[in-house]
Amino acid sequence: MHQASVGFHCPECARGGRQRVVTPRTAAGTPVVTAVLVALNLAVFLADLVSEGGVGELGRWGTEGALFGPAVAAGDWWRPITAGFLHIGLVHVGFNMFLLWQLGLLLEPAVRKPAFTALYLLSLLGGSFLTLVLDPDAVTVGASGAVFGLMGATAVAMRSRGINPFQTGIGMLLVVNLVLTFTLPRISVGGHVGGLLAGLAGGVVLWQLGPRLPARWLPTLVLLAGAGALYAGCLTVARAA
Repeated sequence: MHQASVGFHCPECARGGRQRVVTPRTAAGTPVVTAVLVALNLAVFLADLVSEGGVGELGRWGTEGALFGPAVAAGDWWRPITAGFLHIGLVHVGFNMFLLWQLGLLLEPAVRKPAFTALYLLSLLGGSFLTLVLDPDAVTVGASGAVFGLMGATAVAMRSRGINPFQTGIGMLLVVNLVLTFTLPRISVGGHVGGLLAGLAGGVVLWQLGPRLPARWLPTLVLLAGAGALYAGCLTVARAA
């Protein structure tokens, strides 16, 4: 054995050369999906801003992509998804993207890219579904539902590790945003609450049910199935309204 800076190395390890240094950032991994989602949201916001629109109003893209029950019932099948990538105003998009980036830094490396993508889609569609249930005639846009879902999933992840989320910043963030949801005008209650409930369910699948499943990819498949069911529910509810 050869003495090393920390303990001892066997001769074979010592001949292997310098060991790779792992920092917290490299250990966590790069949140690629989060970066792509943020970039996509910002690109869509800028494109809508210049498409016959302005700050504080929807442009042509927003008009054709916003969630609106009668339009979905008439055949605009894309609206339950595209609405989650549209925003009105710099504050709206800026706040949502800031939270998306912070939460993505926590969650994406913990569950890997496919599961994080499925969780985001599940939360987004959960918000669209409950919006169409509660207020189908409202014109609704924003990634808030998906962001609420990520907050809910983060809370579940903390609980699964014995951490009380209400003793951390996540718990307070959830409480404050829920209070704002029910007190401020022009905020989609269905979008926020639906996204939160979907994210909580997704968190249970990933952190409580997932470790008991025989295959590593099964939780992601369950989330995708849930997202598909919510999307089908969006179309069904819109047509029935």
